Amino acid sequence: MDDPMPSILTLVTPPTLLDQSIIDLISSILPTQNLQWLSEQEALDIPLPEHKDHEQTIHITQKIKQTLSNKPVDVFVTHSEFRKKKLLIADMDSTIVQSETLDDLASEVGIGEQIAAITKRAMNGELVFADALNERIALLKGVSANLLEKTWQHTQLNKGAKTLVATMKKYKAYTALISGGFTFFTQNVANACGFDENHANRLSISNNKLDGTVIPPILGKEAKLFHLKRLTEELKINPQETVTIGDGANDLPMLTHAGLGIGYYPKPIVAEQVVNVIQHSSLESVLFMQGYHRSDFVNE
Repeated sequence: MDDPMPSILTLVTPPTLLDQSIIDLISSILPTQNLQWLSEQEALDIPLPEHKDHEQTIHITQKIKQTLSNKPVDVFVTHSEFRKKKLLIADMDSTIVQSETLDDLASEVGIGEQIAAITKRAMNGELVFADALNERIALLKGVSANLLEKTWQHTQLNKGAKTLVATMKKYKAYTALISGGFTFFTQNVANACGFDENHANRLSISNNKLDGTVIPPILGKEAKLFHLKRLTEELKINPQETVTIGDGANDLPMLTHAGLGIGYYPKPIVAEQVVNVIQHSSLESVLFMQGYHRSDFVNE
C-alpha cells in the first residue's frame, strides 16, 4: 500500500515526564535530530523517514510503542498533509465526560451496578447497542426526570475537553458532540464546552417521569458515521480533514472512517482496531496530534 504523504510521529506524556531518557530510547530506532517540541517535556514531533509502503510506517510506529511500553508515553502517527483538521466529532460518555451518564443516573436510584454491567458489555461490542439501550432504559421506568439535573450536577468533564473544543474553533474548525447517550446531557455538555452542535437519543418523559422508553430512531454507531459523512459534505471539506474521538464499540465506524480516528482510554475492541490511542495523556493530545503547540491552545 502506497504511503505518499510524509508521516509524523508525535509523543505525548503527562506534563514534565517527556525527558531525555525517552528520546534516547527512540534514537536507537529513528533519527531524532529534527525533533520539534510542541510543549517542553510533554509533547514533541519527530518526522518519520519516508516510505513507499504504509506498512513500514506502521511497523516503525509499533516498534517504538513496544520500546516505550513501560513508559507513560502515548505514541501517535499522523500524515503531514491535512494535519490540522476542519471537523471534530467527539463521543460524550467516558470521552468528553469522565463517566457514563446513564450509569450515573441509575446510581441515583440504586441500580447503578446492574445498568453499568449492561453498559460495559455494549461498549465492548458484546451486545447490540440498541437492545442494550432499551434494556437499560426499561429499568428506569418511573424514575423522576428531576434526577437528570441532579446527575448532570455531578458530571465531570475530562481534562482538556474545553481546551480541545475552544482551540479547534479558534482555528476555524467545526465541532460536534455525537452520543449514544441522551440529549439532556449532550446539550449541557455542548454548552459547557462550546460544541457547535450535538446529537443524542431522546428520553420519553410523561408527567415528569421516565416512561422506560427511548423516542425513535435510536442513535447508535450508524448514526455517528452518518453525521461524520453529513458534516464532511455540508462543510465541503476533504474527508482527511476530519478527526473523531471515542472509546466504545459504537464509535468504531466513525473512528475508522475519519481522517484521524482516536481512541480515548478505549475498550479493547477499539484499541485493537485504531492506530492512535490516548492511554496516558489528556484530550489535549488531539491538538498535539494536529501539530498545535501549547502556545496555540485556548486554555480552560
